[in-house]
Amino acid sequence: MNCVSEPIIVRAACPHDCPDTCALLVTVKDGVATEVKGDPDHPTTAGVLCTKVSRYTDRTYHKDRLLYPMKRVGKKGEGKFERISWDEALDTISARLKEVAARDPQAILPYSYAGTMGLVQGESMAMRFFNRIGASQLDRTICASAGAAGYKYTLGTRLGADTEHVQDAKLIIIWGGNPIASNLHFWMRVQEAKRRGAKLIAIDPYRSLSADKCHQHIALLPGTDAALALGMMHVLINENLLDADYIAQHTLGFDQLKQRVQEWPPQHTAEVCGISADEVVQLAREYGAAARRGEITLIRANYGLQRVRGGGMAVRNIACLPALVGAWRHAGGGLQLSTSDSFPKNGAFLQRPDLLLQHNNGVPTRIINMSTIGDDLLREASVDFGPRVEAMIVYNSNPVAVAPESGKVMQGFAREDLFTVVLEHFQTDTADYADILLPATTQLEHIDVHATYGHVYMMANNAAIAPLGEAKANSEIFRLLAARMGFTEDCFSDSDDAIAAQAFDRRNPRAADYDWERLKEKGWQRLNMPAAPFAEGGFGTPSGKCEFYSARMLADGLDPLPTYIAPYESVASNAALAQKYPLAMISPPARNFLNSSFVNVQSLRDTEGEPHLDIHPDDAAARGIVSGAEVRIFNDRGSMLAKARVTPKARIGLVVGLSIWWKKFSGDGKNANEVTSQRLTDMGNAPTFYDVLVQVEACPSGV
Repeated sequence: MNCVSEPIIVRAACPHDCPDTCALLVTVKDGVATEVKGDPDHPTTAGVLCTKVSRYTDRTYHKDRLLYPMKRVGKKGEGKFERISWDEALDTISARLKEVAARDPQAILPYSYAGTMGLVQGESMAMRFFNRIGASQLDRTICASAGAAGYKYTLGTRLGADTEHVQDAKLIIIWGGNPIASNLHFWMRVQEAKRRGAKLIAIDPYRSLSADKCHQHIALLPGTDAALALGMMHVLINENLLDADYIAQHTLGFDQLKQRVQEWPPQHTAEVCGISADEVVQLAREYGAAARRGEITLIRANYGLQRVRGGGMAVRNIACLPALVGAWRHAGGGLQLSTSDSFPKNGAFLQRPDLLLQHNNGVPTRIINMSTIGDDLLREASVDFGPRVEAMIVYNSNPVAVAPESGKVMQGFAREDLFTVVLEHFQTDTADYADILLPATTQLEHIDVHATYGHVYMMANNAAIAPLGEAKANSEIFRLLAARMGFTEDCFSDSDDAIAAQAFDRRNPRAADYDWERLKEKGWQRLNMPAAPFAEGGFGTPSGKCEFYSARMLADGLDPLPTYIAPYESVASNAALAQKYPLAMISPPARNFLNSSFVNVQSLRDTEGEPHLDIHPDDAAARGIVSGAEVRIFNDRGSMLAKARVTPKARIGLVVGLSIWWKKFSGDGKNANEVTSQRLTDMGNAPTFYDVLVQVEACPSGV
């Protein structure tokens, strides 16, 4: 008698670095995941997944999945490995780490980011391990820290408008983002608002997919968003398009702000931003007038605008706007940059920072910025820097592809005396430089719990299938390493379920009814959050108000009022450099990739095509470039090749290389980070990926 098992549905969550954090339904038959769909009952996901995640089984069962531990047998960067046992891998790693730690544990460096956003497989057992060993700390700045700093100086916390009410807005400004590519479920609600009569305005140097579908596109110069916000404030204040009551009750420093913005009349703003004075005036008038009519007005700011020298200040300036017009009064109104501070994460339990102090005589270890890893891997030991980095463990990241000034990053990873361990699903650009390569599980193969930064639901991920091959979860790999290192603390025995059960602090009213077993069963649970978090003020600043004037900024050596900080590299701010490299370059996300994830999925890479560069017709004509021609993009830091797309979507003076390609999938083994800089932002110590000048030239035929 043949028994045929029935398919089962397993509740899961998308782990990737995206604000949507979708609720997934995974169909499993005979132990094999056959389909991944969006949960139709989850209010944000609404049954819809992006193209990338809808093909998640392609990722899990990819023919190139890493399934066994391996050791390097070729030169670093060649990507030549041979299979070894887990015992050999763990013994090799622990022996080398013990050797380095005996000299100075700060010579050991973790490198990770958001390959998974899970609280268990992200930074729980891993951070316990590194805190216990006394390793250097990694300042995880590569995505959002500049904007987060500017936002928190102004509003005190990363709370924002509730996505579930976006469809009720009548004016939506999408500032520095392309939600069609990177925030699909927000875009779905924007489209519903549009059907109900809302006006959509995009502010972006590039006419992205999203900007193309808005009623108006304001194509300002890269790095000038702070100036545009100042110009808007000038018009709002001088034309009295304000909510005087909200300003009086819930803001601090209005009189100083009023004086400051007099320096930014529309004509001056327009000159700095490379747009017309009419665009400045009309944008401010529409924004202020809609709010005065009692309509819901929303600014969706994204992190693209903060990847320049003055990026933190740009976000700060934009964050002042909703308080001036009282937009926070309404559910779905105000500003959304991130909702991440809505979640009361139990960081002390998850990461155990106390272990570091207990085993390091109460002294914190040094901090190395992940955005300057190119320089830092090449530094010698010194009194100021500390020991040379001798060992790295890379997980949830692909720094050889994603870190700035890539030539130096590759040079650092190529050091023969640098012992490198990489936990991965695939043989990425970074994995090619590993000494030991460890196979990690995908989201379908392990347990996790998730906070989000685009909505307010706690999310559960159940393991749908058993790990493939000999893959192990990140948490299990670090448990095994802790045992090999001789660490005996009870926290290294915590199961994934035990960690998830305490991931959120139930003493906080927002998560008072959090129960891990119930969450696993349902898949998602809304925090106890108001729909309009600042309707009655209650900001997280020291004053409890939206701080136009920030004493904390003054104490930190920053201008306490909104101001404009020019880019490091622009035609206006660096004329000498612009003589050599007259084109600004930005490298926003490609629609079919997510940072450097999914690049190796053939169907998605086929859809994306090949590395290309968008260039305005006037700039192309001046260089003899035609669509489809191969071009070289270069500056003093490096160069890359791409196919030209001549298009007015890139404003004059701007070129756009949608990213991030793995180097091994590009024709010349390079990507956009060859030309980016390791310079940091005004606050938050973040990278300046979009603060770049380059030159572009047509390549001779056959090059």
